[in-house]
Amino acid sequence: MSEQAIADRGLADALGAERALQPGGNLRRAWEELLAEARRCTRCHLYKCATQTVFGEGPLNARILFIGEQPGDQEDLAGRPFVGPAGQLFDQALEKAGIDRAETYVTNAVKHFKFVQRGKKRIHDKPNAGEITACRWWQEQERALVKPPVTVALGATAARSLFGKVVTIGKLRGAPHQLADGSECWVTVHPSFLLRMPDEVRRREERARFVEDLILIRKRAARLVA
Repeated sequence: MSEQAIADRGLADALGAERALQPGGNLRRAWEELLAEARRCTRCHLYKCATQTVFGEGPLNARILFIGEQPGDQEDLAGRPFVGPAGQLFDQALEKAGIDRAETYVTNAVKHFKFVQRGKKRIHDKPNAGEITACRWWQEQERALVKPPVTVALGATAARSLFGKVVTIGKLRGAPHQLADGSECWVTVHPSFLLRMPDEVRRREERARFVEDLILIRKRAARLVA
């Protein structure tokens, strides 16, 4: 199967899952119109090499909206966020924290895969400030539709997109912060950060801390909608 065929099937699966969770309605139509517009996005040059736009997914009444950095190689092909190795770790952490991913909205700060080609492999390349700024409009539209009580920035790129400036994860982690629109944001690490740790002991410690962050976020979201 060609990469484009895989991408087309991934998008069809994602849309099918979306409609099964929340069929019909004006809000759903607005989201699908936004998705269709995003798939034609040329706000920055990244669309030229990526397979497709990887948009967010999840129920539009989600209590928690997660924002990561950008799609990886597998996400680029599948057309869905967080389905690669970092996504698998993310799912495991969510389960340990008592959060059902199917009840959250998951997206990325940058919607196209940025990479460096090395032989047959496509190696992740971090988005720059211009690319983050160009793509910021999309996550703002997603959040405007979903209106989540809590938005979670997974990593520095997501935090920069949300706050509009460079921030330090360590300084913001573990507490709520107010965004420009008045909504609440929490900041934690990106799951890929945990994958890259060479030291096993520290890796276990940081994964446990990540789960602790998610537990705090789950409890906070529940209090805000109580």
